[in-house]
Amino acid sequence: MRIVYVLGLIAVAVLGATFFSFTRQSPPSLEAARIYDTPRPLAEFSLESTTGEMATPASLKGQWTFLFTGYTYCPDICPTTMAALKGHWDELTSVSDLPIKVWMISVDPKRDSLAQLAPYVGFFGEDFIGIRGEHPQLYPFVTSIGMMYSVPEEHETNYEVAHSAAIVLVNPEGRQHAIFQPISRPGQYTTINPKFMVSDFKKIVQAYR
Repeated sequence: MRIVYVLGLIAVAVLGATFFSFTRQSPPSLEAARIYDTPRPLAEFSLESTTGEMATPASLKGQWTFLFTGYTYCPDICPTTMAALKGHWDELTSVSDLPIKVWMISVDPKRDSLAQLAPYVGFFGEDFIGIRGEHPQLYPFVTSIGMMYSVPEEHETNYEVAHSAAIVLVNPEGRQHAIFQPISRPGQYTTINPKFMVSDFKKIVQAYR
């Protein structure tokens, strides 16, 4: 009887291991995105938003959100990236039944008031939201999601802000799920490749389900 019992336990263990190997999903093969090994919770934050409400971690739940750092006076990367997202919006939104939003996090609080941000993001669509804050609140938030930006000297009035061109993807649980890395192409700005982004996003959503 003891031998039968032991053999039974071994059989259960083997079946369990086999079931796990069949049900465990391998990470999808992606072109420009990297999925975090473990989705990362965002640190607490409270920033102004063009929606009229404060943006907090709770604002990210129940939707897929693309977080992008930029500013309205940006001459190249920002409008190029925003236009790429707008141009492929139908493809992106067809991937999921959940809402999809873009947060353009302004890294130029000196010039980007809500009044300045609202028409800028509004041009790209109602799902594009402007986020802003002063440096003491903004800088810790931006660095906490793995991005960076430069802070101009106090006396400067005509300046450019160096900032990350990557896009962070936040899942419907409000956690950092993946990051889309920009691609450097000869003679062009270093920005995301929209076709790769659409393809990668589709694979990410399918794996998430």
